[in-house]
Amino acid sequence: MRMKYLFAITAIALTAFTLAGGPLPIGSAVPKADIKMKDISGQLVSLKEAKGANGLLVMFTCNTCPYVIKNQARTKEICRYAINNKLGVVLLNSNEGGRRSGDSYADMQAYAKEQGYDWYYVLDSDNLLADAFGATRTPECFLFDKDGKLVYHGAIDDSPADISNVHRTHLKEAIGELMASKDISVKESRSVGCSIKRKE
Repeated sequence: MRMKYLFAITAIALTAFTLAGGPLPIGSAVPKADIKMKDISGQLVSLKEAKGANGLLVMFTCNTCPYVIKNQARTKEICRYAINNKLGVVLLNSNEGGRRSGDSYADMQAYAKEQGYDWYYVLDSDNLLADAFGATRTPECFLFDKDGKLVYHGAIDDSPADISNVHRTHLKEAIGELMASKDISVKESRSVGCSIKRKE
């Protein structure tokens, strides 16, 4: 029975990995940078247009995942930190399979207003960006330098479930090292959260 359970868990993990095409490798260029996506403001924006002078932070997120909710304050803090360091910020909602259960465009607008977002929060139609990035979780972060090369991929910090147990703020450290022109000491970490709800 235990072996069947382990095989089932492994199969689910492999399916998620296959659907996304595998994670974007460190050093990769921003994928599908020219694709226009609908922001909560109603305007269309691409990752290329959103990129700041020092780079770009892309975060896959949503409105409904318990881990996203646990990370609400941390998400706002790191996004503002990124903007203050002249990084563009784009949050993507790729939950195409959950548009009728809390992740519709109208729900995104309401959620962003409630949270006080003052950065892009866009609709990833047909999971195009999630698939290109190999994103599987919410929240899941990708940090690019000024040349559009991926320098960090993973979680905001080392304790997504409990802010009181945070020992290292991976993403903030990576941004700080990027601004200081240092090599990123931790380039990858494990994203913990809900699976992205792709269309079946």
